[in-house]
Amino acid sequence: MFNKKNDRIETLIGSHTTIKGELDIKGTIRIDGRFEGSIKADWIVIGESGHLKGDAFANGVIVGGTVEGNISTRESVEISSSGRVVGDVQTQKLVIIEGGVFEGRSKMQKEETKVLELPKGQKADQPKSTGEAVAKKNISN
Repeated sequence: MFNKKNDRIETLIGSHTTIKGELDIKGTIRIDGRFEGSIKADWIVIGESGHLKGDAFANGVIVGGTVEGNISTRESVEISSSGRVVGDVQTQKLVIIEGGVFEGRSKMQKEETKVLELPKGQKADQPKSTGEAVAKKNISN
């Protein structure tokens, strides 16, 4: 879920708290209460008692509660067995654990591919000028 730089929660919305508005957070936020509006963060965790009514933008989102709105991530969206998402999801990786509910459309993004420029006049399947051979994979059953 988190990388070593981001393994803790910096912001918490408690279970008896309701917030309306727009949040832009550096780091991870956990929502155990209710939030209405849009959230932009590195990671967003919706706890089992949490409710987000609005859009979420993050590297990753984990849903244990309810999201009514769209989710857009760079990496992943995970809907746990107690999670419910009503809205569209755009991500590279979508995981729905048995019991989790997803009502909406999903759009899977591909990882960015890096383009390497070849020296002028060299074709992609030609050996390099240093005499190295180009290896080709043959897949056979």
